[in-house]
Amino acid sequence: MITFLSGYWAGIFCALVSHPADTMVSLLNKRSSNAPVGQQIKGLYGEIGFKGLWNGLLARIIMVGTLTGLQWWIYDSFKVACGLQTTGGK
Repeated sequence: MITFLSGYWAGIFCALVSHPADTMVSLLNKRSSNAPVGQQIKGLYGEIGFKGLWNGLLARIIMVGTLTGLQWWIYDSFKVACGLQTTGGK
């Protein structure tokens, strides 16, 4: 349980760090424009604002947190199955 929760917290942190940029890239990919990327980003930011960068964060936290927690749990379970210590174990 500790391993899963540690992974979940790591996933939350990763979601918080990556979400604004991922939102911007997703919106950029939906448009077709020949303008320079910097100009497109400024225009998009002007439309959605700071708050718009964070739309969908809860869904991303649930997804990334759960996936990361499960990955960490699988990793530590495999280590135990191989006779090794868990991450942070003594």
